[in-house]
Amino acid sequence: MSFLGFQGAEWIIILVIILIIFGPSKLPQLAKGLGQAIREFRKASAGLYDEELLREEEEERRRSGREERRGESRIDDETLRRLAEKLGVEPEGKSRDELLDEVIRKAKEKGLI
Repeated sequence: MSFLGFQGAEWIIILVIILIIFGPSKLPQLAKGLGQAIREFRKASAGLYDEELLREEEEERRRSGREERRGESRIDDETLRRLAEKLGVEPEGKSRDELLDEVIRKAKEKGLI
């Protein structure tokens, strides 16, 4: 099994050359710097992956038309009516959108959201 095309003997030669160039006192600092660089690279790669996933999810929502106005689909009509009554909003004679807007406005006035 080889890593980067190097087998056992090549690695030993490379390590001896590094030891000669940097000396034994610099090897711990060199290894620490290399470890930090690898850690930062992995962090950056993971961040890019996360951002790409978020972009793909957002694009999928746009394509499927699932963007919801203020979470309307998460609240049924009966719950919205009861919430309106508790906030002192009269639900009679109002469309769902009008009632939702008024409930949100009233909740903001009371500092609930």
